[in-house]
This record gives sequence, C-alpha cells and structure tokens, in this order.
Amino acid sequence: MASDPMSVNSSAREPPAPPGSGADEPKYGGYTRFELELEFVQALGNPLYLNHLASRKLLSNPAFIAYLDYLQYWSRPPYLKYITYPGPTLKNLELLQQEKFRQDIISPDLVERLRVEGMKAGIDWHRESFPSTA
Repeated sequence: MASDPMSVNSSAREPPAPPGSGADEPKYGGYTRFELELEFVQALGNPLYLNHLASRKLLSNPAFIAYLDYLQYWSRPPYLKYITYPGPTLKNLELLQQEKFRQDIISPDLVERLRVEGMKAGIDWHRESFPSTA
C-alpha cells in the first residue's frame, strides 16, 4: 500500500516532480503521480464532487484529511500554473482544511450556493476580461 499515491503515507511524501523536470516518475495505470494528483485536485473545484465525497464519509476519514492537507502544495509555484481553474479549485482545497466545512458540504443548500457563486464568478471574470464593444 505504501506505493499507492493516495495511501496514508502520502502526506509524508514530497510532491511529485512537475513535467519537464527530468525526473523519471513511476506510472500508476499509465499515469504519473503528478497527473493523478492534478486530476484529483482539479475535481475538488466542483461542489457536487465535494458533496459526493462527504456522502461517502471520506471527509471524516483522518487519512483522507491528511491527504487533502498534503495537496496544499498545488497552491504554490511551480504547481499552481498547471491548474485549469485555480480560483474554485484552491478555494475549495482551502475550505476542506476546515472541519466545519467538511461537515457542512453534505448540505444541498451549501452545494447549490457554491455552484451559483462559481458560475457568477466565471461570468463576471468573462465580462471583465472581454468587455463588450457596444
């Protein structure tokens, strides 16, 4: 189990080497640990997925909570540049460090509020980045 990228011992590991660093990473099902952790951390940007994790009782599992803490390295360079939607992804990763949020995300009302806030933020960003010329 120690070779599993999401094992309990992952929190004691160093983050995986980013692409192009020359490190020869082992593959898990054809993917590097970097790729697997990037895909997982990006999924945390989806409030519906967070609700799913809570419904499966993963957000109360100490090993999983330690893994979420370990994933904080994604909020720093050079890893940050690989996240497609850093705003909601990193916000949710930060919120997941709080026990109250891990308990509250089971609520459909909170999930819906986060979903609406995320959509509004995307629309506002688009309007600011690409103002109409009318």
